[in-house]
Amino acid sequence: MSKLTTTPASSQAHSTPAEQGLTAGVLFLLAALAALGALATNIILPAFPAMGEDLGVSVRELSATLTSFFLAFALGQLFVGPLSDRFGRQRLVLAGLAIFVVGSLVCAVASTLPQLIGGRVIQALGVCATSVLSRAIARDLFDGHELARALSLTMIAMAAAPGFSPLLGGAFNSWLGWRATFVFVGVLAVLLAIYYIARLGETHRADKRSALSVRATLKIYRQLLIDRRFIAPTLSVSLVIGALYAFFAMAPAILMTGFHFSPFELGLFFASTVFVVFGAGFLAPRFARRWGQVQVARAGIIIALAASVALLTAKEDVFFFSASLTVFLLGMGLVNPLGTAIALQPFGRHAGAASALLGFFQMGFSAVAISIAAALPVPVYTSLGIILTFNLALSFLIFLAIR
Repeated sequence: MSKLTTTPASSQAHSTPAEQGLTAGVLFLLAALAALGALATNIILPAFPAMGEDLGVSVRELSATLTSFFLAFALGQLFVGPLSDRFGRQRLVLAGLAIFVVGSLVCAVASTLPQLIGGRVIQALGVCATSVLSRAIARDLFDGHELARALSLTMIAMAAAPGFSPLLGGAFNSWLGWRATFVFVGVLAVLLAIYYIARLGETHRADKRSALSVRATLKIYRQLLIDRRFIAPTLSVSLVIGALYAFFAMAPAILMTGFHFSPFELGLFFASTVFVVFGAGFLAPRFARRWGQVQVARAGIIIALAASVALLTAKEDVFFFSASLTVFLLGMGLVNPLGTAIALQPFGRHAGAASALLGFFQMGFSAVAISIAAALPVPVYTSLGIILTFNLALSFLIFLAIR
């Protein structure tokens, strides 16, 4: 079976946006596009008790707002990627932001859990476009180490959003009520659309676009799925991301119920994790230049796996929990951007489809990890340790296939 056509660095001649290089403005835009979905998810976590009381459901039942979001997010990306390869990135980004605003308004006025879940699904179908296309736009503009650097800095923002957003969500919940959080993220989407039009615009040149048909799209996806250059790093990184979102989903129960954290203390805990991700994200491209992307990404998996095993085997203690998660996030911060760059690097012509399939696996694995962790008949602390250890061990085995 023939492989997909690859795009060498020498062929990446772009128009004005690319010629500007990795400027602060371009980086901010890529980071904001990538982080909006994570922000919209984690900003509501501290408000779960208030939301449950308002809607007459338990906090456990509210986990459906997370799994439904991730599933819709995963499926939506499969359509967005190929559409952007055919029609360009700008139309899909702006349409996605508009849909996200509609979903946010539905959530803000929801009076029942099914209505809230419906709004979350609409949100996900919109924001999946910004997430998948942030990677595709980076691939349009950059190549090689510059691509790895752009993705590293973008992934920092994507991981920082879940860290800072609970603190922000707790403040909104205390001052204005949980519905204000959905209004807030909707307004952010509008501002982001305005900035995108003014700052970047279209990055996928007309002569680089591919034909659109169901048969052609399925052929591209099939070729990606059997291409080891893509599928090995994609599955490996997706397992790591699944473990990360399982941590975000289970941490409130562990910290607020088990360790008696207040919503504000929970927000501070999440915010403190951002500094670890910042550090790892800045180090990843520097280490990659010296030792290579594959070697550094593999080291990141080993670090995260060691932390997962420690979390699983040690006693339930808030200090040890914090230390183990710090080490896990350090490893995750290394493997995520480098593994993503390895997966997307050979597929410049089909960057949208490749990024979409990568995002599908990431969000799909996240939904599965959260569902299994919630269903395991063991304490939440142990359940999280099991999911993290299993995902990281499997991620390491798959990554061995990468040369």
